Amino acid sequence: MKTLSFIAALVCAPLCSMTTGEASVKPDNAVLVPVKNDPTVCFRIWFKAGSQNDPEGKEGLASITAAMLTDGSTLRNSYEQIRDKLYPLAAAYDATVSAEMTVIYGRVHRDNLGEYYPLFLDAMTAPAFSGQDLERIKSRTLNYLENTLRYSSDEELGKAVLYDAIFAGTPYGHITSGLLSSVKSITLDDVRSFYRIYYTKENLVIGLGGGYDVSLVSRLEKDLGKLPAGKPHPVDPPEPAPIRGFRATIVEKDAPATAISMGVPIDVLRGSKDWYALAIANSWLGEHRNSSSHLYHVIREERGLNYGDYSYIENFPEGGRRSVPPQNVCRRRQIFEIWIRPVPPEAGHFALRAALREYSHLVENGLTKEQFSLTRKFLKNYVLNYAPTTMARLGYAIDDRFYGIPGSHLAQFRAMVGTLTLADVNRAIKKHLHYGTMAIAVVAKDAKGLRDELVNDLPSPITYRTKKPEAVQSEDKEIAVFPVKLSPEDISVVPVTEIFR
Repeated sequence: MKTLSFIAALVCAPLCSMTTGEASVKPDNAVLVPVKNDPTVCFRIWFKAGSQNDPEGKEGLASITAAMLTDGSTLRNSYEQIRDKLYPLAAAYDATVSAEMTVIYGRVHRDNLGEYYPLFLDAMTAPAFSGQDLERIKSRTLNYLENTLRYSSDEELGKAVLYDAIFAGTPYGHITSGLLSSVKSITLDDVRSFYRIYYTKENLVIGLGGGYDVSLVSRLEKDLGKLPAGKPHPVDPPEPAPIRGFRATIVEKDAPATAISMGVPIDVLRGSKDWYALAIANSWLGEHRNSSSHLYHVIREERGLNYGDYSYIENFPEGGRRSVPPQNVCRRRQIFEIWIRPVPPEAGHFALRAALREYSHLVENGLTKEQFSLTRKFLKNYVLNYAPTTMARLGYAIDDRFYGIPGSHLAQFRAMVGTLTLADVNRAIKKHLHYGTMAIAVVAKDAKGLRDELVNDLPSPITYRTKKPEAVQSEDKEIAVFPVKLSPEDISVVPVTEIFR
């Protein structure tokens, strides 16, 4: 214990005496967001690896390895000791793992930095890789796949099925948590191997934000330089198979409502002029958690079928608990996606038609001058809500490094929204969005009945408990017969118990 106390004191002394300021020389592998008056220090250490790097048969390994670092023992402290030491500091550290990024992050008041730093550093440089930790983390992951994802959130279940269907056969073709069979097979040797290959000093970017001292940058760079050497072989961007016509996966589940997700790959990334143009179009159609969006108005406000209806031009995981876009989930391949939150089973087919009908109108007609002007004004101001904290700003700054955006994406976002024209937006819609090609994922109780309705393109009339305006009733008649026909071979019905096996 005396030895550990002495080591902690050596680390603590220079950190506790820090005064805030900007680094005079920024290392090539660092992203810095200094905020002099922020009393906290934010860390985001980006390792260039994710679920796309999972070996075949070991899907979920990237996620489990990250959890072994941030939710497991180190060579100096047990899992329980780490928790006991972090608690009085009112601090923690954790990891996010997506298809292409693993970020170890944490935040602490700078007065507690001296005690926090060695714990945070050890998580990355001195993991114990305890067998007990692995069994606990695997058990938690299996429970998430087998129970939580299958049975507690039909919205997230549908989106996971959609992404798996679109990217089948590519490195993106499984969810980050992996598959039941592969997670069960993961061993300590697998974790150690993944760590040796991807947690290297040449494969990371240091992110620091808040009221840190200049010396912390060089100290962190030096300490993380103790990681193994090596630069992993890069993974090529996924090339999903072309989607021809409509293609549906219906997950059969004894669910009280029907959840719908649909999407198609798009070849446009953040930072390009077309991305910002599509962001305006998408905001009009389905800005996340926003009542100003068109889909929200048509499906929820006018008809009261569900809680909300949204659309996306970037990966947006865990949308049910977020109000603004997440950071550090960057991808080199994105999809355009429409998310219909669960509706009553008898309204499932109708809601699908309603969403596709509105999407087809956007693709065919673009935005009107009035729609463009109102959305542009709204979005230019709404973007200011995307990064209200230093930690969020640091996350966006790391994402800028991923996409190669000079300066700030958020600043560029506002500037581009202010200069783009209606013609720019409608041109981007025509170039990147196409109606009639769409992968569809549905979680439904009567999967066979919905399949038959889609194959036969049967009418889907809707009824309400209260009378609707004549305009809505008239439009309902058009929606009920809007053509969304699929051939039998383009529909897969899968029992929920077979998902993620």
